[in-house]
Amino acid sequence: MSHSFFAYIFRMRYIARWALMRNTRTENVQEHSYEAAVLAHALAVIGRDVFHKDLNPDGIAAAALFHDAPEIITGDMPTPIKYYNPSLKDAYKQVEAAAQDKLLSMLPEELIPAYAPLVRESDEQVRRYVKAADKLSAYIKCVEEGKAGNAEFKKAAEQTLAALKEMDMEELDWFMEQFLPAFSLTLDELQ
Repeated sequence: MSHSFFAYIFRMRYIARWALMRNTRTENVQEHSYEAAVLAHALAVIGRDVFHKDLNPDGIAAAALFHDAPEIITGDMPTPIKYYNPSLKDAYKQVEAAAQDKLLSMLPEELIPAYAPLVRESDEQVRRYVKAADKLSAYIKCVEEGKAGNAEFKKAAEQTLAALKEMDMEELDWFMEQFLPAFSLTLDELQ
């Protein structure tokens, strides 16, 4: 029997992000998931090595790779729509859960236990780091769009930065202090 889980996962490259915004460079879910995984790993390493927390950066990075996998089925719902009101938010959570179930049904039974925690984001501690990385990736996108002269992302940058600060996460604050300023520099300035 043929299983289509990975064929679906590889289709993340066709799902565009920021659909309601004019972009200087389009971004897809696959590249966003990679960036979120890199950032989630970094936040977890900072948590482990700087703040001495018991974290598994590799497991957190793996979860970030799959955090938007349901969007292969649902598409990328823009945040202002997804969270417009509580009933819409609840309905979207149900749609997302159904998409998670559908994806997992595309695996052989033996592999479901390994992928279910990743696709469902079932570990609360892992989910917190992935969510922080997801928001941080969005903020970096806003910074890069602003750097390119695109004022379309100005309000999104303000809202996303406020959301990051509300997360009250020392690893996030540390990352933003140590690494975020470099995202505003040109290639020549980075050297």
